[in-house]
Amino acid sequence: MNTDTTTKLTSARVLQIFAACIFDEKKDTDGSGVKVEGITQNVEFNIRRLTSYKREIAALLNELSDDFKMPGGGGMSFLAACHDKHGNLWTDLHQRMEQLFLLGLAIGKVECMMPRKMWSLLPGGMPYYLIQ
Repeated sequence: MNTDTTTKLTSARVLQIFAACIFDEKKDTDGSGVKVEGITQNVEFNIRRLTSYKREIAALLNELSDDFKMPGGGGMSFLAACHDKHGNLWTDLHQRMEQLFLLGLAIGKVECMMPRKMWSLLPGGMPYYLIQ
């Protein structure tokens, strides 16, 4: 079980957690998966492994701008997620940002604020996310 909540938000760490939690039909024979719909991909995570990283995923999400949180801005565009709450660029890959939000959606820490059919009305056609 992973209990490290001091991990710095980095592209490499998000990828490690994402890869560790992805459902593998060959190894995960108990059927304990949770499916999540993203921007460019839909994924399934192994619930047990996802749960073991839940605190760290929440801590990584907490490193994003307060604009993504209810007491801050009440939600923000996906496009703003490349910078952390200190204004530092933590990734230059939209794929990595999406993976962080997919993990957050899977653990119930992130909410997509509008249905996909309305995304075209938003800046860049990208969804707004709220971190709970």
